[in-house]
Amino acid sequence: MHLMFNALFQITSGDLSGLYRFIFDDRTNATVVAVRLDRPAALEQRQIGRKRLEKTRGPRKKASLPLVGSLIRIDGTELARLDDAHQLHKVDLESDSVHLLPIIGERAQALYERRKKAMASFLSVDRLQESIAVHGGLGGLVREAMQVSKLSRAAIYKNWSLLCRYGITEASLRPRHDRCGAPNASRPCDPGGRQKAGRKTTEQRLGSRTGLNLNADQPGMSTAWRAMILAADATIPLPKPRMSERCTRIVGSHFVRRYRQVNGELIALSPDRGDYPNVSQIRRVIETQVPRLQRLLESTTQGHFDRNMRGLSGKNWQGVAGPGHTWAIDSTVGDLYLRSSINRAWIIGRPIVYVMVDTWSTAVVGFFVCLQGPSWSMAKVALFCSGIGADLLASLWGFDTALGLSPAATLPAVLLCDRGEYLSRAASQTGVELLPALSYAPPYRPDYKGIVEVLHRIEKDKQYYFVPGAIDPRRAEYELRRFKPNEAVLTVHEFVQYLYVTFREYNLTANRSHRLDAHMKGSGVFPTPSGLWHWGHAVGIGFQRSIPKAQLISSLLPTGPGRVTRSGVRFAGRDYTAPKIGDRQWTAQARNFGGWDLLAHYFPGAVGSIWTPNVGGVGMLDLHLMDQSTASPELTFDEVTDAHQYSLCRNAEIAHSNLKIKVESLRDKQAIVENAKKLTKMAVSRDGRSPPTLTEAKELEVRAGSALQLHDKLQPAAAPEVKSPEEAEELHNAEMQRILASLNHVGDRHDIA
Repeated sequence: MHLMFNALFQITSGDLSGLYRFIFDDRTNATVVAVRLDRPAALEQRQIGRKRLEKTRGPRKKASLPLVGSLIRIDGTELARLDDAHQLHKVDLESDSVHLLPIIGERAQALYERRKKAMASFLSVDRLQESIAVHGGLGGLVREAMQVSKLSRAAIYKNWSLLCRYGITEASLRPRHDRCGAPNASRPCDPGGRQKAGRKTTEQRLGSRTGLNLNADQPGMSTAWRAMILAADATIPLPKPRMSERCTRIVGSHFVRRYRQVNGELIALSPDRGDYPNVSQIRRVIETQVPRLQRLLESTTQGHFDRNMRGLSGKNWQGVAGPGHTWAIDSTVGDLYLRSSINRAWIIGRPIVYVMVDTWSTAVVGFFVCLQGPSWSMAKVALFCSGIGADLLASLWGFDTALGLSPAATLPAVLLCDRGEYLSRAASQTGVELLPALSYAPPYRPDYKGIVEVLHRIEKDKQYYFVPGAIDPRRAEYELRRFKPNEAVLTVHEFVQYLYVTFREYNLTANRSHRLDAHMKGSGVFPTPSGLWHWGHAVGIGFQRSIPKAQLISSLLPTGPGRVTRSGVRFAGRDYTAPKIGDRQWTAQARNFGGWDLLAHYFPGAVGSIWTPNVGGVGMLDLHLMDQSTASPELTFDEVTDAHQYSLCRNAEIAHSNLKIKVESLRDKQAIVENAKKLTKMAVSRDGRSPPTLTEAKELEVRAGSALQLHDKLQPAAAPEVKSPEEAEELHNAEMQRILASLNHVGDRHDIA
């Protein structure tokens, strides 16, 4: 076996059995120079020094390791024989991990440098082997080291022992201050044992100056007290209270020894000073005996620890094939108030925001804003917004809805949602139709969908500084959050446009450098969510699938009852039309033979379009709002419904106003009739003659031109000739023309003259 410098070998039999470190092969004398690291069995059995006393006071100091380093010469032929007999083996010695760590502390570093300077000759292989071969030992190197470092002979041999035991390298000389003393070892102050350690109290220090040796009022920590503190702390239920309350409970449950009986009831009395450990002593016991992580677990609930304090065991994109494969969806209440698009003076409350995030690339693939509570029906609309394409969404919202992703997103293979949404029957049906796999996070574990929660925080943090009326989401205390609804300025439509700009900026600028491996960097991948999305699809690991537009509409959008009328398709009180309706004469049929009901799909975010199955054709009929309808396309169905309900709330007020006007009109009409009756009665009473017939009265009025002239000039005469109605009308018109012509000359100065 070939042995090299500093190698370890073991002899397993014979008088030389033991562990050795190879130093030098003296071929001149055919011997091998080595040092033995273990003590021979005969030396272990022989007692050295006086007999140990049976009883000693206090724990004895741990003995130092025995020194090694005596040079042993072994015959080379004997080693060859042992090697042939397989009784000589190479071994390895594992070093402590502390030898691999940097040295901490100026004192330790100075001592290490001093040791290296002193043992520099021993660390040189040539100098060491030369001293052994020429001088036969290490005496010359020891004297040289003492002269250079000013260390004693014992210190030099101790350092040489360290080199032999741990290896002839500089790392073996490092100080082991970590082995000094007894860190974290208990030092109980039991009766008859050691006194309380630490600084004396003020009373003791003042007493010592006057010659008095006072005892401390508070005794030190004993073994019994330590056990009682741990036992009392174990009875406190989880989660543990604050340390002050914790100490109070420990003292009250295990250190009360006196009771008083009052009216048959036992009342605990407070313990005297010195009969119980103080707060600092209890805190010291708990902090030294209970590990830090266990104390953290005891101070909170398991769910809170799992969500916010547990150790991270992986990444959220593990097991995901590529971009577009797995999405996570979550909803939150927006931290701002919105105003109505119908009347900006109305504040309609805080919106619900659904965000859809791709797990692999962390890109936002879609979102939806509504005013309804979280439900699977609204989550389906968010899916619709994510997978339908930017063109249709732009036509519905009325602005650019691109999120900076190329190629456009399609529905994923796996959707991670909340447990309530997963267990709904509607979600199961949607999963059967469109989603190959639908999974959910356990209850109260939003950390399993951490990427969506982070996006909600980014969204809220950005809007706080720019949007009036936004709430500061970073204030954990509910009462410290700023609620100023009157400062709100955005409508639903404007808030959606604001979020599109925010999420587009996030997709194009968020730093994802930590996600790039060497191959991605070599390919020049842009370190953003959109860059990861584009690269994943370019290399063929992206997930895409084609789903017909009609299937997305029928499976994801909510439905409502519609009706074909003679003016178009009526839905939610509004009229919609399409070219195919005119071609099929739906309105003519409804006018002549009666209308009929049909099922309509609608997008809750805009009333501009609805869809209905194309009976007798393929796909869906796309119906658009008529220009003469009672709503504008940018309104949401929630706002239209809100306006309708508001109008219903005013019905009583309108009815009251109408009734008031009608009563006043009835009173005025009655006054007019009563006045007419009075005048007629007076006229009849003044004229004692018999009145003419109706025909005669009409003829007289036509001839006279006015009722006043008829009354003044009427004389008894023969009955006039009865004329036909046509002749009477002609006479009336001619008389009216004459009167109007005469009015043109009223006030003429020549006539007056």
